[in-house]
Amino acid sequence: MKKVSVYDCSIVELQKTNNRAGNITVVENNINIPFGVKRVFYIYDIPGGEDRGAHAHKECHQFLIATSGSFEVELNDGINKRTMFLNRPYSGLHIPPGIWAAEKAFSSGAICLVLTSHKYNEQDYLRNYDDYLRYVDV
Repeated sequence: MKKVSVYDCSIVELQKTNNRAGNITVVENNINIPFGVKRVFYIYDIPGGEDRGAHAHKECHQFLIATSGSFEVELNDGINKRTMFLNRPYSGLHIPPGIWAAEKAFSSGAICLVLTSHKYNEQDYLRNYDDYLRYVDV
């Protein structure tokens, strides 16, 4: 596995088209996100202040967008930690494989849209932090 750092995670500003009838933002495979999308899901009805996630992927890239409300994403590469704040539906966070990520401090009514590079595969998940540290060889 290629060693990745929390500094390989980046906020990507997506093009926003303004219109008096409402705004639109488009996400296109391999154009404004660095992978082809194979799976889309969203997390909602999270009680305000609650946490989600707390896992890493071996191969799957993720792109998180706060389509409504806000939340923080705590990133961890086994050595460094970094917290990113998402609160705009026209920007998202790219998380490459090999990064431990946890979504935290959801505002009331927040919606987290997740685009992934792979279909669901339980074998791709690292759900235990000690297993993750062994995997990244820290």
